[in-house]
Amino acid sequence: MNDGPYDVAIIGGSFAGLTAALQLGRASRRTLVFDAGAPRNRFSPAAHGVPGWDGTPPGEILGRFRSDLAAYPSVQIQADRVVQVDGRQDAFSVETDGGDRVSARRIVLAHGVRDILPDIPGLAENWGRTVLHCPYCHGYEVRDRPLAVLATGPMAAHQAQLLRADWSEAVTLLTAGMGGFDADALTKVGVKVDPRNVKAVRSDATGLALTLSDGAPMAVAALFLGPTASIAETPAEHLGCALADGPMGPYVQVGPMGQTSVPGVFAAGDLARPAPNVNFAIADGTQAGIGCHASLVFPDFVQPLQQEVAA
Repeated sequence: MNDGPYDVAIIGGSFAGLTAALQLGRASRRTLVFDAGAPRNRFSPAAHGVPGWDGTPPGEILGRFRSDLAAYPSVQIQADRVVQVDGRQDAFSVETDGGDRVSARRIVLAHGVRDILPDIPGLAENWGRTVLHCPYCHGYEVRDRPLAVLATGPMAAHQAQLLRADWSEAVTLLTAGMGGFDADALTKVGVKVDPRNVKAVRSDATGLALTLSDGAPMAVAALFLGPTASIAETPAEHLGCALADGPMGPYVQVGPMGQTSVPGVFAAGDLARPAPNVNFAIADGTQAGIGCHASLVFPDFVQPLQQEVAA
């Protein structure tokens, strides 16, 4: 494919990317969405806390988003993964792993991040179902049952305290030998602190059967943890967007219109926030789409984020 130049190339066809495309489609801007078909929450059977869609499978919601976009002839969706982005404002070049290369005046990055989980047998197989990360997204479904939090960083104490406050009276923080936790403070609010790690995870009829590092079993409804989020070897890294450090890993810094530090490049969704949420992704996609359109109409209005601010 050598069509172009497009007004906008959107890299990522999940919640943020499709929402940005909707704003641009309603402005009749020629927009191409690249969708690799691997949204971050594809492992979860349901998206929770999303108004109008609470408890609906994420793929079903995205299917409705794509149906909405079909009404806008200026928007195309290409099922392909982007492997390289280079160039400059008004003359970007996007290359896919299928060998296609297209040009675009603006770029919206909405490709998300890659979750890196601890290397524990059974953990990845249960990710998004009974191995979880967010009490607000998944806590209600496992409320009032025994829960465990596996420490992967200092935010584990925060997770454990949140879960103990309103979701379960039986919360255990497995520190996995990690130091820096105030055991007395955690015990005071009702969190049990256990120094052991998790050796293996197996799903069963009641939730998860954990095998701890000393071989002892532990039965819980769910295991919560914070994965490491990576944007290595992604278009955001290729373009050199300024980053900030979040509790789960680096993320792209954006301004009030979704602009990054690179002129003509906007970002939205999980790669542009320290913590993920479908509602945030939709809101961010709206802002990035509108900001991107404004930059096409008024090139000097939306200024890129200054490097010294983003550092």
